Amino acid sequence: MTDTIFVTGLSIHARHGVMDHETEVGQRFVIDLELYTDLSEPARSDRLADTVSYADVVATTTAAFKNTNYKLLERAAGAVADAILSHFPRIRAVKVTVHKPHAPIAAIFDDVGIVLTRSRHP
Repeated sequence: MTDTIFVTGLSIHARHGVMDHETEVGQRFVIDLELYTDLSEPARSDRLADTVSYADVVATTTAAFKNTNYKLLERAAGAVADAILSHFPRIRAVKVTVHKPHAPIAAIFDDVGIVLTRSRHP
């Protein structure tokens, strides 16, 4: 059985993109996370030590996303997925959605972004 911990709407200002102004000024990105794990133990024990701290997940995600400037969202999302799987052994897989609502596209649109799913190798 796989249970899910989620964080949605994490807003981070970063300098990702292929255009000069994106790396100079930066822009707001929005990240959604789905962390797949077994929550049966914390459901019984009611102990934070038996689960994954949302605050720690947000801190790890923010550091992985902001500390390096990437050209592609795919690479930025991959850095987040790698960091989560590296720092949280209880997490079996992670789904990272990165929204770039102000992407420099000559069109009217609500949102663009990517969804990346990575799992721990057995």
